[in-house]
Amino acid sequence: MEVRHGTSRVLVDCGLFQGTRTLEKLNYEPFSFEVDGISAVILTHAHIDHSGLLPKLVAAGYSGPIFCTAATRDLLYHMLPDAGRIQEYEAERRNRRADRADAGEIEPVYTEADALAAFNQAHPLGFKQWFEPAPGFKARFWNAGHILGSASVELEVGGSRLLFSGDLGPNHKAFHPDPEAPAGFDHVICESTYGDRVREEVTIEQRRTLLEAEIKAALTRGGNLVIPVFALERTQELLLDIASLINSGRLPHPRVFIDSPLASRATEVFARHANDLEDMGDGEVFQHPSFHYVASATESMRLNQMSGAIIMAASGMCEAGRIRHHLRHNLSRRQSTVLFVGFQAAGSLGRTILDGADRVRISGHDVSVRAQIRRLEGYSAHADQDDLLRWIEARQPIAGSLFLSHGETGATETLRRMAQPVCTNHTIVLPQIGECYALPSASAARRLKTGKPELHDAVSRDWQNDYAEFATRLKSALNSIDSASARREALAKMNSILRSYSDHRFQRKQEG
Repeated sequence: MEVRHGTSRVLVDCGLFQGTRTLEKLNYEPFSFEVDGISAVILTHAHIDHSGLLPKLVAAGYSGPIFCTAATRDLLYHMLPDAGRIQEYEAERRNRRADRADAGEIEPVYTEADALAAFNQAHPLGFKQWFEPAPGFKARFWNAGHILGSASVELEVGGSRLLFSGDLGPNHKAFHPDPEAPAGFDHVICESTYGDRVREEVTIEQRRTLLEAEIKAALTRGGNLVIPVFALERTQELLLDIASLINSGRLPHPRVFIDSPLASRATEVFARHANDLEDMGDGEVFQHPSFHYVASATESMRLNQMSGAIIMAASGMCEAGRIRHHLRHNLSRRQSTVLFVGFQAAGSLGRTILDGADRVRISGHDVSVRAQIRRLEGYSAHADQDDLLRWIEARQPIAGSLFLSHGETGATETLRRMAQPVCTNHTIVLPQIGECYALPSASAARRLKTGKPELHDAVSRDWQNDYAEFATRLKSALNSIDSASARREALAKMNSILRSYSDHRFQRKQEG
């Protein structure tokens, strides 16, 4: 988000678009603002959907400071270069695919070198410490309780007092104290990821009992337990709980493979900040003898020959990384289990599997889903609806507007409806991508520029999701037709329909 005042321009976060291919394409487009006009960046936390376009920003010419907490900077040292390597690898992989032989060359959004340059512009600051990111701006960080180093941003500018929630953690989360911030703002920008979901209250001990049952059931089936994980925070919480179960004798010593170099490096950062973490318990955690950190791609591939192991691999939504080849080799095995422990965005491969698909497409391969698909809710790093409503109520009074962002349409709209009773003295705004607002002191926000309505639906699902689903079912659908001639007739009709759309578009262009 860009905040303007006078000649100063400050960005709060600069994240990578994730989800549908339509949204991903936005990462390749030019920024919607003038890069050379940006005075400073204030970063709420290290997750790539908040920090992942910083290397592109720097590559485009930004040379100013990136303000963040000290722990966030430590994480960026690993997160940003890893994101750069993924960008380079994914571009190379897509360019090699046979179904793209006639398409143009894909360039990475940015490189590892760009990411290292961005890291070098990060300036660490403490919580509750006032600083001046740009002329006319005053800011400070508040603990957001989401992940290590995560913060909400209080901003005073142009006579208005603003609060950006960043991503908020739930109350009583492992490792971190509950989110905090002051009250009495002109405008509050609040996330709404789980605005339509109320999770059952689960203590850390109850969560460990649920995890214990999932691990025992999965390993009893004889196959692998594959857990798609976010390298940052989710991996460390799982390691904490598995180590606690082993140390207390509730689990034998299973083979646990952490197949994510980034997760391994992030775990080292957690270990360095161990004195700042809560709920660490007794005994070894991050360097437990049952844990095996997988470094090379060759070692990762060897795990495909294994059974009876716990494999934790990134990415958490199954959109990239080593988890994809583990899913290719385990989804079709009835004795294997895939356990989801985190949010799965609509349009992601993880969401498709979780929603019950019987076939999925992974890196150009059709894969049958025969494995047990399980879900464990207690590991969310996001506040649920009740947590968000409590946080919003604690920020009252809000003199101007409450913006609900960072959520799918259903979640944001549900949270708006639920927040209405405590927001009687100010407006609630559901902003769209590309919109611009004036934020006056003590009065409602005014929209100055409309957004991009064509992207509204792409936040949840786009035509490429429909195509992937259609492509995975096409062959079996054709095989279900009785004769070869009837199959050819069906294909001819489909081609005819596609040609009719092309002819119609061509005719409209000619007429226009």
